[in-house]
Amino acid sequence: MTVSSAIATLEWLVESGADEVVEEAPINRYLEERQDLLSSSSNVIATNTRDSQLASITRRSEDFYVSNGYSGKISQSLLELRKSVEEFDGCPLKRTATKTVFSDGNPEAQLMLIGEAPGAEEDRKGVPFVGAAGHLLDRMLAAIDLDRKSAYITNIVFWRPPGNRNPNEEEINLCLPFVKRHIALIRPRVLVLVGAIAAQTVLGKSEGISRLRGKWYSYQPEEDGIRIDTTAIFHPAFLLRQNQRKREAWQDLIAIRERLTSDLAEN
Repeated sequence: MTVSSAIATLEWLVESGADEVVEEAPINRYLEERQDLLSSSSNVIATNTRDSQLASITRRSEDFYVSNGYSGKISQSLLELRKSVEEFDGCPLKRTATKTVFSDGNPEAQLMLIGEAPGAEEDRKGVPFVGAAGHLLDRMLAAIDLDRKSAYITNIVFWRPPGNRNPNEEEINLCLPFVKRHIALIRPRVLVLVGAIAAQTVLGKSEGISRLRGKWYSYQPEEDGIRIDTTAIFHPAFLLRQNQRKREAWQDLIAIRERLTSDLAEN
């Protein structure tokens, strides 16, 4: 059969309504539907199991804090909190990390930024955001007339995950009480969550960063009445891979600058 005749045959089949490929063996569509239902049920069971596991992790971590005297809430100063984090042995990440990466910048600053996790360079130096993504963050801050002397920077977890992977939920939940106390002690006017993991963790939301960014939230770190203007931005590491999203990042930076300057004017 020539190519032209084969094409003509295919066109005739399509015009006749035979526009699906028929496999050599018959397919039981009813079985497929049943498998879909079973898969849906499995997903529900998996979700419930996951929620139960997270609740168990939270209970275990709280018990660990109390039994070892490392509860973030007992830290009355930033120095005490840092000491508690450095002495905390409950997070498995600490066993594979070189250094505890606590923070950088000015604790008296109006702006606090929380990233996701230390990378290789941060792990070597013990300072957050000092790699390629950190250099971009510095340029982003400079674009709104800020630097590390006028901002305070930390992460959701304090130790580098092996291979620069994302921290998992157990690791995040083990560090979260310290993070909440960290925010409460700094009491920034504006809190910026850098990247999806930081935004989802602090805000308690599941949407991706593209949906979370560009909005303002009111965050209350503890039951002491304070509420902090909070927003989310793309992580600089993401922007290094996705240059076309820098326009949105610039819009977010302008909004942060406006919120900071308006707060300062009111006070």
